[in-house]
Amino acid sequence: MRAVAMRVARAQVLVGDEAVAAIGRGQATLVGFGREDGPGDLDWMVYKLHALRIFADESGRLRHSADDLGLQHLVVPQFTLYGDVARGHRPDFGPALPPDAAKAMWREFLTRFGTAECGIFGADMRFLLENDGPVTILLDSRSGRERQSAAGAAADGR
Repeated sequence: MRAVAMRVARAQVLVGDEAVAAIGRGQATLVGFGREDGPGDLDWMVYKLHALRIFADESGRLRHSADDLGLQHLVVPQFTLYGDVARGHRPDFGPALPPDAAKAMWREFLTRFGTAECGIFGADMRFLLENDGPVTILLDSRSGRERQSAAGAAADGR
């Protein structure tokens, strides 16, 4: 699972000319699902997105999450996060989860994530935002979970 999380002053999702989701100051996140993703990836990503410390304290250090400050979340499904351009210039979306399975994973993600404004799966959306900082963080459940497992193994002396 991949995500791009951004600290925003405001963000909005439009379908046609209709606003379907909007937040003020908070965290806006694009979320994509890969063919190898499963429940562990969902759990890892939901935890990371809620705990992500991208808001500054009084000294300017990034010490607070949106949740810590009672700020809003906006999440948007984005299969193009799995576009691979290693060969050529046209993205290959083979690594992305197929649409029906991705829609089911999106629904499960929303259930686990909890309260958030959200985009509409499969819709042609416009994502308007004012990035604050800018602060933009890339998350990948595969590499994150692998590093987490390696760190745990090292701590256990394996």
